Amino acid sequence: MTENEARTLAWAYLSRVAEPPCDEIAALVAEVGPVEASLRVAAGELSPALRERTAARRDIQAAEADLDLLERRGGRLITPDDDEWPALAFAAFGGSAVRDKPQGRPPLVLWAIGPARLDELALRCAAIVGTRAASGYGEHVTADLAAGLAEREVAVVSGGAYGIDGAAHRAALAVEGQTVAVLAGGLDILYPAGHSSLLHRISNSGLLLTEYPPGVRPARHRFLTRNRLVAALGAATVVVEAGVRSGAANTAAWARALGRVVCAVPGPVTSASSIGCHILLRNGAELVTRAEEVIELVGRAGEFADDLPRPSGPLDGLSDAEKQVYDALPARGTLSADEIAVASGLPPIGVLGPLAMLEMAGLVRREDGCWKLVRLPAQRA
Repeated sequence: MTENEARTLAWAYLSRVAEPPCDEIAALVAEVGPVEASLRVAAGELSPALRERTAARRDIQAAEADLDLLERRGGRLITPDDDEWPALAFAAFGGSAVRDKPQGRPPLVLWAIGPARLDELALRCAAIVGTRAASGYGEHVTADLAAGLAEREVAVVSGGAYGIDGAAHRAALAVEGQTVAVLAGGLDILYPAGHSSLLHRISNSGLLLTEYPPGVRPARHRFLTRNRLVAALGAATVVVEAGVRSGAANTAAWARALGRVVCAVPGPVTSASSIGCHILLRNGAELVTRAEEVIELVGRAGEFADDLPRPSGPLDGLSDAEKQVYDALPARGTLSADEIAVASGLPPIGVLGPLAMLEMAGLVRREDGCWKLVRLPAQRA
């Protein structure tokens, strides 16, 4: 066995012996390396606290079988030894705001399936999250956001769940963009089962990720722990629809603690699905409605959102004097040049030029030495 193989085996063993993230395991690895750490854990040569924490699982020698299963499925174990490890993204776990949280630590390892490289995706990535009980409005906005981001080479990370998560993944795949699903259980237990096909599609072009080894089933506490990784990988977290207490709100809280940008999409004030978003907005989240606004927050320096198209009308190109003259004319009837001067506040000689320009533009007409407005066709909204 080569040294690299021994280290990979040790990392795989250590990822199972304690529920992640485990401070004590991470500290032991930092002190003696993964191989020696795995030997000490297996032998029980540990501090009383760590011996107790690993007692239930340290005799489980499944690392080889776990790695064989992963290899058969075309996956890989990503560890801090690898160039693919997103060190820059996970550096945020060193901040004081997140260190105080019980699960505020980076993962020990990541089990992954998919051709995309995690370190490259994390350089330009946004998280899109929201309620499982998404409305038609929420799914529509999510699809627009995710597709717009993916088309501009921003990877979309989410949790693979029903509702907003699924809509984000599907939209990114539809435009052949990159998307990452972070799971709350082993890669051999795709959850939710109804998204098995979607998750397989993600693994074929993007990336499935989890810090849990094969065989570990999703549980409520694992979803909440998983949310910190969704937040850490995205330079911004966009919440499309969320209740007051929800997984999406939890992800937004992790994003804020990690120093990431938190964004929220406004919804109808009568919608329970948007209450969480409105609370986020009141507490300082960025209001976003389109992909360009998210890109402005997560993109490269100098990458700004395009101005929204504005409706144009026949009066848009007028000078200030021309607008004054135009506004001085009544909706019906005519005025002389002198009367227009009085109504507009311009000197009599000052209205002749604007009147000539307005006539050329087809906005006014001269009639019996006086002037009248030309009725414009109704403008479509």
